[in-house]
Amino acid sequence: MLFCFLEDPTHAYQEDSAETLLLVTSFLLLDGRNNEGTLEMMNEEGSFPRLLELVQSMKEGDPVTHRMLLELLYEMSRIQRIKVEDLVHVEVDFVTYLLQIIEGLSDDAHDPYHYPVIRVLLVLNEQYMVSAHQPTPTSRTTDTIQNLVIQILSSHGPGFRTFGENIILLLNRESETSLQLLILKLLYLLFTTPLTYEYFYTNDLRVLVDVMIRNLLDLPQSATSLRHTYLRVLYPLLANTQLRYPETHYKRDELRKVLYLIGGPDESEGDSAGLIGETGNDGAAHYGLSDAGLRHFGEIDATTKRLVKRCRGVEWLKDPEDEVGPTSRQPALSAIDTQTSPPSSSAAENENGEAGKNTDSPLDSATTSPQRKKSMGKYLTIGIHDSAAQSSVSVLEVAAQTEKPGVQTPSLGMMRRGEYGGSGESAV
Repeated sequence: MLFCFLEDPTHAYQEDSAETLLLVTSFLLLDGRNNEGTLEMMNEEGSFPRLLELVQSMKEGDPVTHRMLLELLYEMSRIQRIKVEDLVHVEVDFVTYLLQIIEGLSDDAHDPYHYPVIRVLLVLNEQYMVSAHQPTPTSRTTDTIQNLVIQILSSHGPGFRTFGENIILLLNRESETSLQLLILKLLYLLFTTPLTYEYFYTNDLRVLVDVMIRNLLDLPQSATSLRHTYLRVLYPLLANTQLRYPETHYKRDELRKVLYLIGGPDESEGDSAGLIGETGNDGAAHYGLSDAGLRHFGEIDATTKRLVKRCRGVEWLKDPEDEVGPTSRQPALSAIDTQTSPPSSSAAENENGEAGKNTDSPLDSATTSPQRKKSMGKYLTIGIHDSAAQSSVSVLEVAAQTEKPGVQTPSLGMMRRGEYGGSGESAV
């Protein structure tokens, strides 16, 4: 069946061949979801370039077959590493084509094409990160590969803002850990790449802050690695995007409370033991928190403390008593972390599933100046040796987080209601 899939190079538009392609794709997709060995064999036999070719050649063909090809490409790519020699077959036109599909369907968030296309873009971004920051023993030190997802969003981001809106909506709704991680990895790169600091509309960033506050508070003590990934994304979100401007600061007090809840008091508040929620804790009273609301948190690990400290270091989150004067529009803070061991103005959905209309305009022009193009290379070429614009250790930690497909993110709220049926500790 697989060899039938690989050996049909030219007749995608013929009726009999199209029917065969639908049958073979359906079989491989169903079998692959139940048996990862099928997807691994597809990768070994070089199915990735073939899938890229078929997805593009079928864009005017049967929409059912096209969607299944997208789903097969996603399923095969998310469980394993794609070889660099196969990944280089992804071209700018292919990524642009996927982004254009999303823009063309922007009026219908429930269109069946939306999420298969978005997932393919997310998994391509992950493959670029893994190839750049987790080289294989056979990789050459001169090997470099551009992350085409970031490259296109850097140069033409204002024309593809529906994609950004949709990944925030997806993070808000998604309970599968592996897909949350795919979204967080892309967000991390967008918020640590200077050319995409302000890719999102401000209203979308506010929605994202709401989602991240809710998700951080809903993670149980055992979900340590996922919490670390959220915190690694939260810092550049607050420090580098337009949320850093005084007129766009958002939920400052709530963010400070959340950081206290998951990271304990800062050094000025004492509590050297790293425990929170004990009777008489002055820090909790300072944030208007009760002991009862803190008791589900136990001892705080060192990495969480360090990441929370970084977030607290964002200028506009600092205590007013420590501020020398009013905040001005300063350049974005660096996203480098050397201590870690790594839209169209359509409606955006808030944390309660409601829609909030975007009214603000992006600061970046949709056009790309010669000077902007010239500066892109150092940010967009992601090779074995990291750009000076990012910390290789920080990126490595984000890129390394994985989870098996189907594993649900543990939820404190569902645990309390007795609804969570997961296995507890996330293996990310």
